[in-house]
Amino acid sequence: CLKLVRENIVSGWDDPRMSTLCGMRRRGYTPEAIRDFCERIGVSKANSVVDFALLEACIREDLNKKAPRAMAVLRPIKLIIDNYPEDKVEQIEVEVNPENPEMGKRTVEFSRELYIEEDDFMEDAPKKYFRLSPGREVRLKSAYYVTCTSCEKDENGNIIAVHCTYDPETRGGDSPDGRKVKGTIHFVSAAHAIDAEVRLYDRLFTVENPSDETGVNDFTDNLNKDSMIVLKNAKLESNLTNLSVGDKFQFLRLGYFCVDKDSTPEKPVFNRTVALKDSWKKINK
Repeated sequence: CLKLVRENIVSGWDDPRMSTLCGMRRRGYTPEAIRDFCERIGVSKANSVVDFALLEACIREDLNKKAPRAMAVLRPIKLIIDNYPEDKVEQIEVEVNPENPEMGKRTVEFSRELYIEEDDFMEDAPKKYFRLSPGREVRLKSAYYVTCTSCEKDENGNIIAVHCTYDPETRGGDSPDGRKVKGTIHFVSAAHAIDAEVRLYDRLFTVENPSDETGVNDFTDNLNKDSMIVLKNAKLESNLTNLSVGDKFQFLRLGYFCVDKDSTPEKPVFNRTVALKDSWKKINK
């Protein structure tokens, strides 16, 4: 770590990529999760390596019942509901935290134009892809069933908007005729969205044990070039205002995030604490 700081590979002790207490706290790790991790690994007189996934599991367990849920779209594309009234805005009720009903409910706006995640639409979808594609019906979280009809592309062939129709009988996310859909995706109302910067932090090294230098000339060869990805055009639900540094949320389907000290009232900045699932083993496979 000292060598990394000296060579300015990272900015300092509180860089969220660093396994320092300052860095971990800025990234959103709680004292309870860190203490739980320490209790689980115990104390050993011999040198040993602990799987980083254990630390991630500790913070997931701690935040699962504590962190309020929120809708956020990190890589937005427009979803336009062609048969929804242009001037209509509905308030959709969703739970603050389904693991802790005492936290109550909140409302989010629903309108004709929404933002959805870029990877929640695929024009030529494989068989087991259950999100939006032409002709496929999915559920918008706690809102309506929508069926994709078409998409718009720019001059380079990039998808910039998806068109769909909605079933007004499915308000709340259930169908009166009992039909089922396999996919549920989240959304943010385009007219009410808050612009934000989101920093996706991942492991600093690409190997499980960076201290094992067998066959490696320098430990920097194992640095993860994607240990921080900055997304400057994220869209958040309108409830995420008047935030304080360190406030923690679960962004639905995406992971746990906390407010960074670089935030401003005009544009909040969020750090990803941990993804919802351990994707590291899948990546390695």
